[in-house]
Amino acid sequence: MTVIDALQWRYSVKKFSERKVSSEQLQQLLDATRLSASAFGLQPYKIIVVNTDSIREQLVDYSCDQDKVLYSSHLIVMAIETVIDDHLIDQYITKHSATTGQSLPELKALEEHIKSVFRDKSAQQKQEWAHHQSFIALGNLLTAAAIMQIDSCPMTGFDASGFDKVLKLHQKGLTSSWVCPIGYRHWEDQRANSPKVRFSHQEMVLEI
Repeated sequence: MTVIDALQWRYSVKKFSERKVSSEQLQQLLDATRLSASAFGLQPYKIIVVNTDSIREQLVDYSCDQDKVLYSSHLIVMAIETVIDDHLIDQYITKHSATTGQSLPELKALEEHIKSVFRDKSAQQKQEWAHHQSFIALGNLLTAAAIMQIDSCPMTGFDASGFDKVLKLHQKGLTSSWVCPIGYRHWEDQRANSPKVRFSHQEMVLEI
């Protein structure tokens, strides 16, 4: 299956079957999400896999009663850092040094450049930036899942504060950004046979 074939195949599933995504496949999807691009490589988020049924059941109340949050193979939640500050950048520079072998003094110019970009941003602007980064990762997750013929349903129609409360995210310095149940489409899901509605190349792409 080519990437285009996979993207033609995928749709936002409304009803999942009881079939489970294997642990090996789940790991691949999480790695695809983790390896996503992000500005400066900072990755200002955490990927949460909600395995506990009782917790997933509570989350239905904050998901506009979309029970696929409970009735799907796995539930993935992306949560962004609530504080974007020098500490986050310092962590990245330390990781960069350990990974590349460059010394901290050699990375000082990079560190100062990244810090200068955020210095004049408000807390709200930093949060918006972090949400934007998380959606890049969501795109990778959806594409990787489609290539593996694993179904998904990205969701932004949920009560983030409710998710934060149930998952105790504030204690971790996090807040919910998006939700994505994954699994396999149920044979009764009528959306599976609906034509994909997308604007054509000519309507969408502007060449200047």
